[in-house]
Amino acid sequence: MHRRDKHRKTRKQIKVICFEEKLRLLEELEDTWLPYLTPKDDEFYQQWQLKYPKLILREAASVPELLHKEVQQAFLTLHKHGCLFRDLVRIQGKDLLTPVSRILIGNPGCTYKYLNTRLFTVPWPVKGSDAKYNEAEIAAACQTFLKLNSYLQVETIQALEELAAKEKANIDAVPVCIGPDFPRVGMGSSFDGHDEIDMKNRAAYNVTLLNFMDPQKMPYLKEEPYFGMGKMAVSWHHDENLVDRSAVAVYSYSCEGPEEESEDDPQLEGRDPDIWHVGFKISWDIETPGLAIPLHQGDCYFMLDDLNATHQHCVLAGLPPRFSSTHRVAECSTGTLEYILQRCQVALQNVREEADNGEISLKSLESVVLKQGEEIHNEVEFEWLRQFWFQGSRYKKCTDWWCQPMSQLEEMWRKMEWLTSAVLREVRREGVPMEQKNEMLTSILASITTRQNLRREWHARVFNLVERASRCQSRIARTLPADQKPECRPYWEKGDPSMPLPFDLTEIVSELRGLLLETRP
Repeated sequence: MHRRDKHRKTRKQIKVICFEEKLRLLEELEDTWLPYLTPKDDEFYQQWQLKYPKLILREAASVPELLHKEVQQAFLTLHKHGCLFRDLVRIQGKDLLTPVSRILIGNPGCTYKYLNTRLFTVPWPVKGSDAKYNEAEIAAACQTFLKLNSYLQVETIQALEELAAKEKANIDAVPVCIGPDFPRVGMGSSFDGHDEIDMKNRAAYNVTLLNFMDPQKMPYLKEEPYFGMGKMAVSWHHDENLVDRSAVAVYSYSCEGPEEESEDDPQLEGRDPDIWHVGFKISWDIETPGLAIPLHQGDCYFMLDDLNATHQHCVLAGLPPRFSSTHRVAECSTGTLEYILQRCQVALQNVREEADNGEISLKSLESVVLKQGEEIHNEVEFEWLRQFWFQGSRYKKCTDWWCQPMSQLEEMWRKMEWLTSAVLREVRREGVPMEQKNEMLTSILASITTRQNLRREWHARVFNLVERASRCQSRIARTLPADQKPECRPYWEKGDPSMPLPFDLTEIVSELRGLLLETRP
C-alpha cells in the first residue's frame, strides 16, 4: 500500500455533481494523499474482491483475435476520417472543451446527454436501419462496433450470472480477473426466467461512446487530486444518463508504446505513468483504498449492477494514444427522435386551422393544453434544435441521417411559434373574461419567460465562442474547425416577415406580466 504524505500541487477541479462533497473531502485531506493500490501491492486483489466485487476485468487474451483486429482497425478508420470530436460541455456556467475526442454510435435516433451536452448517434446498421454513410469505411466501422456491442452484451450477461452465483452461494471464490483459460462458473442454470430477462435488460447496450486522446498533444492534463495517481485523461465521475443499475462495458485500445509495466523501481511509487489505467474509488470514502488498474491493448472491463452509482472512476493517462469504446444502456425515455416527434404531434394537435401565411387558430384555450404546448415548444427548441446546432455540422462527417429529422423538427417548432402567437392574440383580445385571461396568462408566462432566458443564454454562448474568436478573444473557438463551430439556430432578426414573433421576447414577457397584474383581484 502506498500512502503518500505530500503537499498538493493541483488546482481544484471544476465539478457539477457533488461539488460541495468534493470541497469537504479536500478539506478533510489537507496535505495528505489517500492510499491506493496497484497490482504490485500484495493487498490489491484481496481489496478488489472485498470492496470492488462488481468491477470485472476481461484480459485481452480472452477476446477473439479477429474481433481485436476488426475493432482496432475501426478505431483507426474513424480517426482517419476525422469522425471524433472534442465536445463543448457546460460546467458551472462555463463552456469547456473536453481533452478527449468522442463520437456516439448506436441505435438510430438515440441520443446521450452528459455535462449538459446532448450527443446524437451515428447509427449502427441494426436490422431495418436505412442509414447511409459518407464512406464505405465508415459504414464498415459502425458495423464493427455493432458486432463488438453484441459480443460485450454476451460477456456482460455471463459476468452478471457469475456475480449472482457468487452472491447466492455467499462465497468469494469467483475471480474478478479472468484470463483466456480460466474456467467460468454460474452460467445461468440456477436462475429463473425473470432473472434472465432482467440481466438481458441491464446489458441491452443501445449506444457506445467512443473516446480518443493522445496525451502527448495534451500537456495541460490535470493531476489526480485525491490519491496522487498522476495525469488524468478523464476526471473522477459517475457515468450519466443510464438506466438504473445497468452495466457499462469498456473496450480499451492503446495504439502503441509499452505493453508491460515498468520493473519495480524504488523511485517509482504507485502506478506506472507510462501505462494507461482506470482508477476506481468508493464515492466520498476516505478510508477504503482506491484502485489503479492497468489497461493493456484489448483489455475490457465491466461495471456491473450499481457500481457506477456507488463508486466513481477516472481514466489515468499513459504515454501512447488510446481509444476506448464504452457501451451503455442510455436512459432514452425522453432522448429518442421518436419521443420528441410524438411530443411535437401532441403540441400541434391544438391547431384547428392553418392559413397560407402560417397564421393558425386554436382548438382549445384550456390552461392545461396551453401550458403543455409551451413546455413542448421549449423542449424541442432547447433540448434538440439548439443542442444539435451548437455542435456545428460535425455529424455530416459520417452520415446525413440527422439532416431530415432536424429539418422536420425545425418545421414543427416553427408551427409552435405560430401557436404561441395565436395564444397571445387570444390573451390580448378584448372581451375575454378576467378569470379566463388570468388562467391563460398563468399557464404560459413561466414557459415564455424561460424561453427568453434560455435564448439569451444560448445566443451569448455562441457569441462568446465564435464571434469574439474573430477578435482573438476566445481560445476555445479558435481551436475548432469550421464544421464544428457552434451555430445559434434557430435565429432571426427583428422584423423577419416569416416569423410571427421576435427572437427577443423581453417586451412580450413584460407585457404578459403587466396583463397578469391587471387580471388579479
